[in-house]
Amino acid sequence: MTERVTLITGASAGIGTELARVFASNGHRVALAARRADRLATLADEITAGGGAAPIVIACDLEQPDAGDRIAAALAAEGVEVEFVVNNAGFGLFGHAIKLDRDEQLGMLAVNIRALTDLSLRFSDHLIRHRGGILNVGSIASFLPGPGMAVYYASKAYVLSFSEALRGELAPHGVRVTALCPGPVPSEFQARAGFLPGFDSLVLNISPADVAQAGYRGLMANKRAVLPGVGVKIVPFLLRFFPRGFVLSVVGRYQLRKR
Repeated sequence: MTERVTLITGASAGIGTELARVFASNGHRVALAARRADRLATLADEITAGGGAAPIVIACDLEQPDAGDRIAAALAAEGVEVEFVVNNAGFGLFGHAIKLDRDEQLGMLAVNIRALTDLSLRFSDHLIRHRGGILNVGSIASFLPGPGMAVYYASKAYVLSFSEALRGELAPHGVRVTALCPGPVPSEFQARAGFLPGFDSLVLNISPADVAQAGYRGLMANKRAVLPGVGVKIVPFLLRFFPRGFVLSVVGRYQLRKR
């Protein structure tokens, strides 16, 4: 039988690193994809030292158009097939969309949307054959408009919508699809985005390790969406009671005060 692996993108930091640890600790062989080869190697050594199967390390930049081809080639060279795809890689940029660098924002879409879509579809035959699954990391931003981080919020709305639709299409084939939508998580994300954690981080805060555990459990239980933490779960519920225009105004006022 062909060996099966769990492909995890953005595995070099934050939630991605914790997801790699969780999957490995539950007996999955993981394939780790991210830009920083040194961090991936360190994580791979840690997993192996802990008794896990030797991870496959794939150093690549998901912003590049050929990233999916490079990942597929690396897995083919190892003679493995993908049982689970974990699309965790992503980043945000804070500021007015018309003032931020356009190329950087398009790069964000390449990672948050194009790469996620590519990898979700590229290995679909593997997933169907092994009755596996897809875990796509969205955000609480998936439910909101986001002045101050307009492109990021829109990209995460895509992640949720795409994941739910793909879930409907793949369910008859025995493939589960789960969207993991955390709130603010202490990680390198804020520094990359260009802002400091605010009040929302204090209220909705949950550790990367807890997010990863919730995501893994949700995927294995075939949940449609996972919102880790009590505070995050309340947000979509409350949104039912307020007009979209009101939510837009409140989010905009808060977001644009972050700097």
